[in-house]
Amino acid sequence: MEFYKVLNSLESEQEFKTFFEDICTPQEIANMNQRIECARLLGHGETYTSIIEKTGISSATLSRISKCMQHSNGGFSTLLRRYDENHKN
Repeated sequence: MEFYKVLNSLESEQEFKTFFEDICTPQEIANMNQRIECARLLGHGETYTSIIEKTGISSATLSRISKCMQHSNGGFSTLLRRYDENHKN
């Protein structure tokens, strides 16, 4: 079974939550949430200093997220764009 196919088979937020709670520790989930929030803040033009103050993330991890957003396959960008599209106020 391929990991990405398994994820694609999940149909609801609750199914994703249950799955990730089964395979990840609470700290791993918190770290993923923190990284996604940092990517969101970077995408909205926040400074490194501001993001570190708001989230408590290390500067090394924040730098890695920034590099991923600038030079990767677009995973963060796709995720954040779709999230914003689905959560417009």
